[in-house]
Amino acid sequence: MPKASDLKRGIIVEINNAPHAVKQVEAKSPSSRGASTLYKVRFTNLKTGQKLDESYKGDDFLKEADCVRVKVQYSYHDGDNFVFMNVEDYTQYNLSDAELEGQSAYITDGLEGITALIMDDNILGIELPASVEMAITETAPGIKGSSATARTKTAQLPTGLEVQVPEYLETGEIIKINTTTGKYISRA
Repeated sequence: MPKASDLKRGIIVEINNAPHAVKQVEAKSPSSRGASTLYKVRFTNLKTGQKLDESYKGDDFLKEADCVRVKVQYSYHDGDNFVFMNVEDYTQYNLSDAELEGQSAYITDGLEGITALIMDDNILGIELPASVEMAITETAPGIKGSSATARTKTAQLPTGLEVQVPEYLETGEIIKINTTTGKYISRA
């Protein structure tokens, strides 16, 4: 049972007998003495897709949802659906682009390290690896000697995602991107 102060994006908890995924956590520290820190949390109901905003004190306990975490691999894109395959028993699961909520920009062919959240033999969602590697498909030409400055430029990736990268990077270079923040980490 996680405490409200331990909640992070992607954790699945049970609220009113329905699984909810944590999408955003905001800590608010009151200015009066003795008052406890409040955590404003935005959840998404994994069955209906509805948003839910709740506030908790730091030591409030939440019930962890009873879902199974399974390693899956991205297989292919079928219309509006992304198809994932269980790496152990080859079961296939479908998720629409809307159900992925922005995670589709980080999914490339053969991406491994994805964890699917399964409840009652239905896929609720996926957890991406902390970072992914992608090649830059389009960016402005690199500028020699610009590694000393912290200036950035926009780079287009194969999935359509745009990230800010250092000026010295060129088209075709492989970079690491943080899947939580969507920011450039380093060269791969």
